[in-house]
Amino acid sequence: MSRIAYVNGRYLLHKRASVHIEDRGFQFADAVYEVIAVRRGRLIDEGMHLGRLHRSLGELRIAVPMSDAAMRAVMAEVVRRNRVLDGMLYLQVSRGSAPRDFAFPRHVKPSLVMTSRPARGPAPRLIEEGVGVITIDDIRWARPDIKSVSLLPNALGKQRAKEAGAYEAWQVDAAGNVTEGTSSNAWIITGAGEVVTRQADRRILNGVTRLGLLGLLEGEGLRVVERPFSVAEAKAAREAFLTSTTNFVLPVVSIDGTPIGNGHPGSIVRKLRQVYDDYAAAQGEGP
Repeated sequence: MSRIAYVNGRYLLHKRASVHIEDRGFQFADAVYEVIAVRRGRLIDEGMHLGRLHRSLGELRIAVPMSDAAMRAVMAEVVRRNRVLDGMLYLQVSRGSAPRDFAFPRHVKPSLVMTSRPARGPAPRLIEEGVGVITIDDIRWARPDIKSVSLLPNALGKQRAKEAGAYEAWQVDAAGNVTEGTSSNAWIITGAGEVVTRQADRRILNGVTRLGLLGLLEGEGLRVVERPFSVAEAKAAREAFLTSTTNFVLPVVSIDGTPIGNGHPGSIVRKLRQVYDDYAAAQGEGP
């Protein structure tokens, strides 16, 4: 079956979908995006994703392309037309197309595109055995809290991780503290059993999976602390893990080749993986 994309009011064959060459997302990375998980044909945490989209658009002063009700209808239709049961939906909003100039154009209409495809998430082996990460300098612009399409530093970091045989790269600020992964949020569990992740300041993207898990942790009897943690503290942690829309909760068992704990996924991370998986599955089942 041919994939279908949505481009500015039209449903098109994926291979024929395009935007104008002077679209500002293409020329200036003047655009934001969201990636939303799909379970059993339903979008997971749809409301939180739309809320973050509004925040990103507001920070960049890009007009909202349509009402939330219309956006939800288009997202559901893109998923339906692509017959995606378990997978993801990608949406991107740029400032629009205009003659090339750094200053914002006047009276420009934002451009909205969406695609959807099946995806299985991490392989069962990675969930069972855990993954390794490397650490790299955080060279991104000063506003990674905005979900901008300006992802070249992230791509460079992801490539370094791939070449090192690692699953992800955790980025480190000038103070030696972990900010986040190139496409995930970073977490550790201390020897005292505290679940630690960096606070959602301007140095990280406030992940929707991160937010969902924080809400679930309140009912699991675990103490959560939102603060910076250093690479050294992470390597000495009892357990570690990462979260993202495509990975949910994924155990991290080594950092720069140093085993975390006993080098295997710990009991707390395994529990959190199951808790979040149940949470997503319940949304997929619907009312």
